Amino acid sequence: MNTRCSTAISYIKGGPLAPNLRGVVVFKEVIGGTMVYVNITGLPNYRPSQDGTPPIGPHGFHIHEFGNCSIGSYEDPFKDAGGHWNPNNQPHGNHPGDFPVLFSNNGKAIMSFFTNRFRPDDIIGKSIIIHENPDDYRSQPAGNAGKRLACGLITCAYPNTSYF
Repeated sequence: MNTRCSTAISYIKGGPLAPNLRGVVVFKEVIGGTMVYVNITGLPNYRPSQDGTPPIGPHGFHIHEFGNCSIGSYEDPFKDAGGHWNPNNQPHGNHPGDFPVLFSNNGKAIMSFFTNRFRPDDIIGKSIIIHENPDDYRSQPAGNAGKRLACGLITCAYPNTSYF
């Protein structure tokens, strides 16, 4: 029996580069698309570019193609999550998995946005990755968003449950 998932959830956990990073991302089906609700704590504070190094934050934030949050390399974690989820083979900046950046406000980011690019059912088994640097929405294939700070698997959520 196939059961549709109208609400998906991802519990975010920081890796070795941001061990205090935690949060939740909820995907709720609405008329015409999906509302995405985000509540993250433990983000590194913004640091401007220095001596040619990229800035820390705002933080790139994407759906990645595989539901694998194994750490792997401590210097470059979460590589097993694969690249950005891009089922329509679009150039970067137009992937369904490309999201707005997360701004750290004393380590916290709360936001919501609407997308008509997918339904919660479409992303079950994928992962959410939070990156160290901002996404430039141009560089191919992944926006030059830097190292992966945190990961969370996307699963179907229980109906009638409050997550915030």
